[in-house]
Amino acid sequence: MTANVAASRLQDSGAYALELDSVARHFGALVALTGINMRIAAGERRAVLGSNGAGKTTLFNAITGDFLPTEGRIKFFGEDITDLPPHERIRRGLRRTYQISQLFGGLSVLDNIYLACRGVSRKRYSLIRPKPSDANRMQAESILHAVHLESVRDTPVSNLSHGQQRQLEIAMALGGAPRFILFDEPAAGLSPTERRDLIEILNALPAHIGYIIIEHDLDVALRVSEYVSMMHNGKLFKEGTPEEIENDPQVQEIYLGGGHG
Repeated sequence: MTANVAASRLQDSGAYALELDSVARHFGALVALTGINMRIAAGERRAVLGSNGAGKTTLFNAITGDFLPTEGRIKFFGEDITDLPPHERIRRGLRRTYQISQLFGGLSVLDNIYLACRGVSRKRYSLIRPKPSDANRMQAESILHAVHLESVRDTPVSNLSHGQQRQLEIAMALGGAPRFILFDEPAAGLSPTERRDLIEILNALPAHIGYIIIEHDLDVALRVSEYVSMMHNGKLFKEGTPEEIENDPQVQEIYLGGGHG
């Protein structure tokens, strides 16, 4: 798909969730990102693929504010967030999961989700014990169902399987009405059955919640995205639909060893 066709496709879809204009990130002499231009529509599901060192995680860090861009601008639903700290981006509805789990191991599954919901609410510092009708508690119960963790709702997180912990990370990203989520390799270390469950969970997310997924498992990435951006050496290398990317000879040669499909 050409750049002009891609731009037209996004323009027709309405408001942008994310706009990256000439974004770069340097670490001293190391150029991790350069000239990144992306337009992602509200509600769009995008996969970002590439080999290790391509710049995918640095791209996420720039979007979330973990590492501010060295150059360029980033907009979130039309607002310039380039210089905002991470917590302000979270308040505006931007969420992220990480490659390494960041969970409260001594608390139950439901309590972890509840804290994620409450952490972005106005009453997050209140010491009053929540009632059963508490809005955050009710949202946590709803999310618990959405990520298929009802059977372990009261289980300490430290006792969960790796796959269940990854599902819980998705649940926590859904806390507090997110507008857009960045998923950083959610299928890493999952069994085939857990990967199928992950695909079902992501495809069932509310249509208004868009996301970008970084994923080494192409079968997962291509089944949960509607558009794909390939990265190489800190730059955007190629973009297209999942079918176009999967069947592209250059992509197969560079990223798939020529033997995919």
